[in-house]
Amino acid sequence: MPLRDRLVAQIAAGGPLSVAQYMSACLHDPDFGYYATRPAIGEAGDFITAPVVSQMFGELIGVWAAASWELMGQPDEVRLVEMGPGDGTLMSDILKTIRHAPGLTEAADVWLVETSAPLRALQAERLGERVQWAASLAEVPDGAPLILVANELLDCLPARQFVRTTIGWAEQVVGLDADGELMFGLASTPAPGLLPDAAPGQVFEQSPAQAALGAELGARIAADGGAALLIDYGRDAPGFGDTLQALRRHHKVDPLERPGEADLTVHADFPAVMAAARAEGAEAAILTQGEFLARMGIGSRAEVLVAAAPNRTDVIGRQLTRLIAADEMGELFKVCAIHSDDWTPPAFETEA
Repeated sequence: MPLRDRLVAQIAAGGPLSVAQYMSACLHDPDFGYYATRPAIGEAGDFITAPVVSQMFGELIGVWAAASWELMGQPDEVRLVEMGPGDGTLMSDILKTIRHAPGLTEAADVWLVETSAPLRALQAERLGERVQWAASLAEVPDGAPLILVANELLDCLPARQFVRTTIGWAEQVVGLDADGELMFGLASTPAPGLLPDAAPGQVFEQSPAQAALGAELGARIAADGGAALLIDYGRDAPGFGDTLQALRRHHKVDPLERPGEADLTVHADFPAVMAAARAEGAEAAILTQGEFLARMGIGSRAEVLVAAAPNRTDVIGRQLTRLIAADEMGELFKVCAIHSDDWTPPAFETEA
């Protein structure tokens, strides 16, 4: 039974789904979910991520990882983890870069946290036997400091949506219209916790899954030490807005159209993630992607690449602009560091 038909039958029998439940089904259904069947990255796919835009991105993340290891005192063992590693491009660039940090390659126990079988196959083809896989962070052995990277993972974690009406908050849900087609509607189910005051029509998103990841990382880092780098598009201050979108072949499509065949995302709620990490005993700071990459030396790296390949000057310039310009990825994308309280990761030294 196609996913759409299964969802229609489920709603008809049990009532509407929350937006979070709908997202989870579309993305992670083991038979028909997007990540189980057809994740497509790059020009020929549905979306492009920063590691695919330019090698400079992954190289600088590798520099960040190496510098973090040095600031931790160069421990003999460290868990080098990527969550949501896509096609393996980012980890490939990281591993190439950390070879220049004597001792780190030997110290690094490399793990990929991935649930998608098609993506695991791509990662294995690119990275070989250097890495190990886990279905969750909990499956990665503890007991050693953590250096973790997650690029565009938070936006794939489901969120609930609440709409302010003239009589109070209501939850946005996915139900059925008179013809049995999927449609958005409102349910009068009580909203969890305290929601902020707002004018009628305002939408407030809440992602328990994103906050839970922040808490898990905070607890792990508070116990074992280390740092996590979370890179995603989203807000660095509390705010309102319906950010749910579906991407298929680089175009926005109706999120209810052809469930499981498009990538569904919401903006990362960095304030909630950071608050959850701090509650577990870790520290957290945030920069825009443009500022982070600038502090890590992307300008100098671009100059080196241009000097080595002058015929690619225009290409490298366009890649640099895509990654750091305010009207490209530079402002919308944020970089959040969650770290132990006895040291501060590179690029975040002046942040609170």
